[in-house]
Amino acid sequence: MSRIRLTSKNIFRRLAIFLMILGPGIITGSVDNDAGGITTYSVAGALYGYGLIWTLIPSFIVLVVIQEMNARMGIVTGKGLADLIRENAGIKITFFIFIGLLLSGIGNTTTEFAGVAGSMEVFGVSKYISVPVVAVLVWMLVVKGTYKIAERIFLIFSISLLTYVVSAIMGKPQWSEIGSSIIHPHMEMNSKSMAMVIALVGTTIAPWMQFYMQSSVIEKGLKMRHYKYTLADIIVGCVITVVVAFFIMVACASTLHPNGIQINEAKDAALSLRPLAGNLASQVFAFGLFIASIFSATILPLATAFFVCEAFGFEAGIDKKWEEAREFYILYTGILIISAVIILVPNAPLIPISLWSQVINGILLPVVLVSMIILVNKKKIMGVYVNKPLNNFIGWSAVVILTGLSAALLILPLLHR
Repeated sequence: MSRIRLTSKNIFRRLAIFLMILGPGIITGSVDNDAGGITTYSVAGALYGYGLIWTLIPSFIVLVVIQEMNARMGIVTGKGLADLIRENAGIKITFFIFIGLLLSGIGNTTTEFAGVAGSMEVFGVSKYISVPVVAVLVWMLVVKGTYKIAERIFLIFSISLLTYVVSAIMGKPQWSEIGSSIIHPHMEMNSKSMAMVIALVGTTIAPWMQFYMQSSVIEKGLKMRHYKYTLADIIVGCVITVVVAFFIMVACASTLHPNGIQINEAKDAALSLRPLAGNLASQVFAFGLFIASIFSATILPLATAFFVCEAFGFEAGIDKKWEEAREFYILYTGILIISAVIILVPNAPLIPISLWSQVINGILLPVVLVSMIILVNKKKIMGVYVNKPLNNFIGWSAVVILTGLSAALLILPLLHR
């Protein structure tokens, strides 16, 4: 009897520790499902039905591997990835990497505000109201709040993305066809379908994620004794990410694809669902887009401000006061203002902005991943916690695959001009 009590007590104690540590992995993974990600999954479902759902499996594996390395490096060194790159690569290389990441961060944040504007237009709210209101609320959350408060709100946002489950079920999907497409994957071998696969896998990993994951682990003050709980947090986050992506694809595959409806952005998917699956399904889909966009509009400029300040030796952190981290807060505020203003400009070139931010991401991603894997293998940095042979095999394989996908993403459009 005492053994049972002891076991129960241990289980509850471990659960309490896990809940306390919960956050970095789930938040970083969930931001993957931003306005750009939702658009990619929606277009894939509308164009190819259930045919490309299998791509979520390799995406999940890559996401877990990369985030585990980041978390381990952050816990062991107590330093952000930007700090480590500057210390080991020098200021010149660091400068060019982070100027590119800053431009990419502005482009990505602009895309998120476009998602806010589009989702609220489904509910009849003008972008001239929704975008400024969201920008102010986001700014207040970060500048006036604390890391603990912000993290709890971010976790609620992450869970809210599961509303896409409702949208998918209302579309009455064919579960047997979904199972068959996963067990026996099939794909037309042409440039269009290949480009879509590249977009689906590539949308899982972005350069900013590596910096944010490592910084958030440090901000939370995690140690190696918390490692197994951190790993569990990462896995849970990756599962949520893939589950949300799965149901977005299912929602569009079961409604838009059979009717031959093609879309260009996530807002189109929400509007197209209305006559096919009902007004509620349309509104739930739009609400999910709104939550994802506001969530990412908070995290992306925050991550950008974090790693740029780390790279150049400035203080950074939500828990620091304005006077303690002036450069951090000024940079964060500037990114928000620039991105929101671009959306409010009539006829703003949103598609080229989104395209060029992806191009910059594609160029910088291999550089960031290679830097990260080299660092995590240095004994003077990681001690006994360097990568094991299996970690390196999976890590370098991921780098080769992602580099190939990034290169193809850049080259394919040029070949078909």
